[in-house]
Amino acid sequence: MPAPDPTVRHLYVHVPFCPTICPYCDFHVLTRRGGLVEKYLERVEEEAARLAGEYAVDLDTVYIGGGTPSFLRDPEITALSQSIRRHLGWGRLENTLEINPGTVNAGRAALWRDLGFDRASVGVQSLDDATLKFLGRQHDARQAREAVTTLVDRGFRVSGDLITAVPGQPLESDIRGLVDLGVGHVSAYTLTIEPGTEFARRGVTVEEDDEHAGFERTEELLTALGFTRYEVSNYARPGQESRHNLAYWLGRTYLGLGPGAAGHYPAGLQSSAGQLYESAGEGGEQMADGLDLHSPLTTDHSPLTLRRTNPHLHDWLTGKQGEVQPIDAEEYVTDALFMGLRLREGVNLADLTRRSGLNVRERYARPLATNVRRGLLTLEGEQLRATPQGWWTLNRVVADFLES
Repeated sequence: MPAPDPTVRHLYVHVPFCPTICPYCDFHVLTRRGGLVEKYLERVEEEAARLAGEYAVDLDTVYIGGGTPSFLRDPEITALSQSIRRHLGWGRLENTLEINPGTVNAGRAALWRDLGFDRASVGVQSLDDATLKFLGRQHDARQAREAVTTLVDRGFRVSGDLITAVPGQPLESDIRGLVDLGVGHVSAYTLTIEPGTEFARRGVTVEEDDEHAGFERTEELLTALGFTRYEVSNYARPGQESRHNLAYWLGRTYLGLGPGAAGHYPAGLQSSAGQLYESAGEGGEQMADGLDLHSPLTTDHSPLTLRRTNPHLHDWLTGKQGEVQPIDAEEYVTDALFMGLRLREGVNLADLTRRSGLNVRERYARPLATNVRRGLLTLEGEQLRATPQGWWTLNRVVADFLES
C-alpha cells in the first residue's frame, strides 16, 4: 500500500493563564504571576521550532485556547502569533481565538484581526447577571453583549459559549439574546461538577432531570432559530461549523503546543520519546472546504497514530517531554466511534474499516446489535449514527464497544 501523506493540518495552542479561576473549571489553568508569561512565550518558541523539525506541517486551522488567551497583553498575543507563524505557519481556512468578554474593546479586536484571527470563540456562558454571578464569571451581561457586538462588527465569525442547567437560568432569553447579537455558532454545554473544582468542594449539584431538560430545550430553541445541531453540543448556521473542532471529531491528526496540550500525531515519524514508528495506508478524499476527511492509516501491527500529552506548566517550562501513547487499530476504532458518533452524520463503518484495518462490523457485531436494539444507534447501510437518546447516553454506548 502507498505511504500516507504525513502532513499535519491542524494546531491547538494552550494558553494556561486566567485572571481568575471559575468555580466549575477543571482545565489546566492558573493566574499569571511575575515572569511566567515571558517564560511561557520563550518555551512556545522552542517547542514550535521542535515540532516544525519533526513533522511536515501545512496548517488548515489554528485554535488558541485556554485558559484565557485574550487575557494576554497586546505585545504577548502578538509574540505568540508570530512564533506560530515563524515555525509552523498559519491556518488557510480558519484561525480561532478564545475570548473572555471582559477583555474586548474595539482596539483589541482590530489587533486580533490584524494578527490573522478570523474566528472568535467567546465565553459568554449566560446573558443573565445572576447566572453569571453564580458561575463566578468576572464579566456581566452588558459586557458580554458589547463584546459579541464588537467582534461581529469587526468581521469575526463569532461562536458563543453557553452553560445550561444552571439553577434559575433564563435559558430561552440567553439563547435568543445571543442569536440576536449575530453569532453564527453556539456551543452549549450542561453544567458539570468535576472533582477538585470549587463547585465540588462547595457541594454544588446538578439534577439529571435539569441537565436533560436543558439539553433538549437548547436544541428546540436553536433549531427554531435556524441553527443546525451538527454535534452533540454544537449548533451552527450553514457554513459556520468549527472546522478545527471537526478535525477532532473526524479523527484527524493535529499538533498540541503548550502546557497540558494534547496532540494526535501521525505514526511513522519521530516521536518526542525518540522512538520511530512506521505506518502505511491509503490516501483520503477531500471535503469541499479543503479539509481531509479520511486520515490514512496502516493495516499492519504498528501503531496507526500517536497521542502525546504535554506536562503541566512548570514541568513543561523545564523542557520535560510529554507522555506518548501509541494508538493501535482497536483503540483507533473506539476513539473514532466515541468522537464520530458525536456528529449528526455519525461514522461510516466501511470507511472506518478501511482506515483501521479491522472489520468493524464483524469485530463489534454484539455492541452494534445491542445498541441498535435499544434505540441508541441507527445503522443504515454503512452509516452508523446515534439517536437523540444515544447522544444523551453516549458514554455508555461507547463503553459497550470498549468492553466487547
